[in-house]
Amino acid sequence: MFAFPEQFSNATKANFESQFAMLTALTSKSFEGMEKLVALNITTAKAAIEDSSATARQLLAAKDPQEFFSVSASQTQPNAEKAIAYSRQLASIAADTSAEFSKAAESQFAEVNRKVISLVDEVTKNAPAGSETYVSAIKTAISNANAGYEQFSKTAKQAREAMETNVNAAVSQFTSAASKAAA
Repeated sequence: MFAFPEQFSNATKANFESQFAMLTALTSKSFEGMEKLVALNITTAKAAIEDSSATARQLLAAKDPQEFFSVSASQTQPNAEKAIAYSRQLASIAADTSAEFSKAAESQFAEVNRKVISLVDEVTKNAPAGSETYVSAIKTAISNANAGYEQFSKTAKQAREAMETNVNAAVSQFTSAASKAAA
């Protein structure tokens, strides 16, 4: 007896479960990234308030305009360094979250792909004579979809790496410009 409806039902259920697992994983990774971002922003805000208070006290304690401008100028380099550190941490959080997204998606795609191939193999065992052409077409379509996904994954990874490289280059340029300006 050909149990295709039952196999299809089981495959559909497994597919929904895999999609739910992927969405759960991606949601979890999103919240982890947001937690890191919020923690970074809170830490940065606290440090900025403390630094502003200290600088304000120093400026108010200045005895003459020369000392006032000297104190003000002395803050340029530390502020630039803090902005650079913040940018690096922000880029790191974005890169880590993106990598986790890719890892979770690739893992789930591999599982779904394995299940689809298993279903096709099981169905083809019970396929009626003369359906070899259709079975071959289905296997080719699955193979082409896998190749397309692999190419997309490679392109996305290259784009992420290029973005990280560009952010690091921009931070380096900002660092050297800030160092030159402070000197």
